[in-house]
Amino acid sequence: MTLPPSRSAVGAALRAAVGFIFAGLVAPVAFGQAAAEPPTSWIDPDTGHRVIRLTSEPGSSSFYFNDNSFTPDGREMVYNTRAGIAVLDLATRQGRLVVPAPARAIVVGHRTPTIYYTKRTADPQVSALWCTNVDTGAARKIADLPRRASVSAINADETLGGGTYLDGDATAPGAYGGSAREQAQGRNGMQSPDKFKMMAERLDAHLPNSMFTIDLRSGKVTVILHNTDWLNHLQFSPTDPTLLMYCHEGTWQRVDRIWTIRTDGTRNGPVHQRIMEMEQYGHEWWSQDGRNIWYDLRMPEGVLSYIAGRNLETGERTWLLVDRNAWSIHYNSSPDGTLFCGDGADAPPAWWATAANKWIYLFHPEPVKNDRTLGVNLIHGGVVRAEKLVNMSRHIYMLEPNPFFTPDQKLVVFVSNMFGPNYVFGVEVAKAGAAH
Repeated sequence: MTLPPSRSAVGAALRAAVGFIFAGLVAPVAFGQAAAEPPTSWIDPDTGHRVIRLTSEPGSSSFYFNDNSFTPDGREMVYNTRAGIAVLDLATRQGRLVVPAPARAIVVGHRTPTIYYTKRTADPQVSALWCTNVDTGAARKIADLPRRASVSAINADETLGGGTYLDGDATAPGAYGGSAREQAQGRNGMQSPDKFKMMAERLDAHLPNSMFTIDLRSGKVTVILHNTDWLNHLQFSPTDPTLLMYCHEGTWQRVDRIWTIRTDGTRNGPVHQRIMEMEQYGHEWWSQDGRNIWYDLRMPEGVLSYIAGRNLETGERTWLLVDRNAWSIHYNSSPDGTLFCGDGADAPPAWWATAANKWIYLFHPEPVKNDRTLGVNLIHGGVVRAEKLVNMSRHIYMLEPNPFFTPDQKLVVFVSNMFGPNYVFGVEVAKAGAAH
């Protein structure tokens, strides 16, 4: 999901952007005109970093920034195409189709090279959960899901899936069941201009819904939480198969967003406690070692922005200040936790913004040196130094770039429409010509 609206001007700007898009006024090619195939690679003249087009299919896209798309050996990346779900060999950069459309990808397993996905059934209210080994092509139907259910996470040892469904026949304007991300997206992955209105209506409806796990061997469904809040963005820990993170969805200042719960339904509680009016936090993700939950923190909204984290083992907190001119819709961390990346934005986040931050960024964390500060439970402070990787001035941000690192940390992967159709790109972390 994209950022919550900071003020009405942002929503107006987004709606205006949609009008420009469909009028063909800001697109790199004229509306209705066939786009030439983009270059396979180039060195960005503004940054000195090499950009590589990873996919060859127009309309292809990478996964959401916090969903795993890599096989356990780090050699392949799964992505979406108009024809279905495909896999890319990162060494040869050759892609191949593994699951024909229609199918909705979820994540790639952490233990085996398996893509998990859902397919429609004859009943429009029921989806079936499937999995396919991307190397062998062996496919298996796991089970039909509960009515109006979606699965959005697979645990670390690939024994459980996690999902939600609306109970009974609960409905509200703008709320139709299924995943919130599907409701919010319009044509070709673009964010709907009615997204913020839909989100407000969905939150205010207080629809009864359930969170469940599904056994990937037997298909058994177990409900672990009933709620009338909007539960969304389930993410299993990448290392602990019994630990699930999820969010209370909605405009960020109106919800206590980030929570964790055990797969038996116990130890359900929030990750962050708000201390300030208009404090916002969200777009959360796991560190690869499963020790930290990271998120975007605004203290308050429109004033200061941090990449914030909490260590679940020790309870320690870290807040790294992001320069206002490098604020991004999404952030992410490298596999070894030493770097962060961001995808920039086109809508200024607040009154102090002077220009859009239309870049893919690399962030170098610089913690403040602690000279034996007196106190307990103190936050580790610091900043991130922004380095520009890709000029995104031609990108239409109604499509979110959703950046993430490759397992070897050599590339930051993102999706872009800078050449017209969507393609997946990677930008080298090291500058062109620099020693790796």
